[in-house]
Amino acid sequence: MTFINSAKQWARTIKRDVVALWLAARDPRVPWYAKAVAGGVAAYALSPIDLIPDFIPIIGYLDDLIIVPLGIMLAVRLVPADLMAEFRAEATRREKPVSKAGLAFIVAVWTVAAVALACFFWPAQISN
Repeated sequence: MTFINSAKQWARTIKRDVVALWLAARDPRVPWYAKAVAGGVAAYALSPIDLIPDFIPIIGYLDDLIIVPLGIMLAVRLVPADLMAEFRAEATRREKPVSKAGLAFIVAVWTVAAVALACFFWPAQISN
């Protein structure tokens, strides 16, 4: 298998596992701690915008190449293996959902950062 084919297969596996984790976060048979991690990873991975925008050199792709796959690996280990196999099978039949919760979280983080920077750099009014 060539490097390109291997990379394509890895990307398909990541996409399938994100949808499977999205399903796991909603299943009552999954332990609460696995649901929390699976839900967080799926919400972030399915969010239409990134916490670190891709146009920022080097670190823009850091979350896509390192943080998301590591989160997926952790969440997959926390979900019981038999349930994960079931969720993976279901994920291959479903379309990729969009995470509105992930979008809201990222927008909130950027809003808080913008307000903090504005407060830090805005000249203070000194009254005499």
